[in-house]
Amino acid sequence: MQPTSPRASWRFTVIIAATILLPCLYGFGGKFLEFVHIFRGNADGMFAVTPIVNYLLASLGFFCLLAWATMRGMFHDIEAPKQTFLDTEEWLDHRETETAR
Repeated sequence: MQPTSPRASWRFTVIIAATILLPCLYGFGGKFLEFVHIFRGNADGMFAVTPIVNYLLASLGFFCLLAWATMRGMFHDIEAPKQTFLDTEEWLDHRETETAR
């Protein structure tokens, strides 16, 4: 199924993103809240600080990478890396055959 218009493409992307991200958010958020409740409600809940900090730092890192990639325009032309890779491979093959002679 390939969308034909930009609007249909955008809708398709949103639907796929929601299908993938909403269950992930539910699982991530539930586990995070579970750690927070353990930390706040239990005298021995100090062990939950490490996973809470890890969750926050990992999330911050992923959001920073997403923001960086978005600001650099890496989602505008998703076919360019493939073409660059193929061009580089062709150039390296050509160089290898020239040095083998």
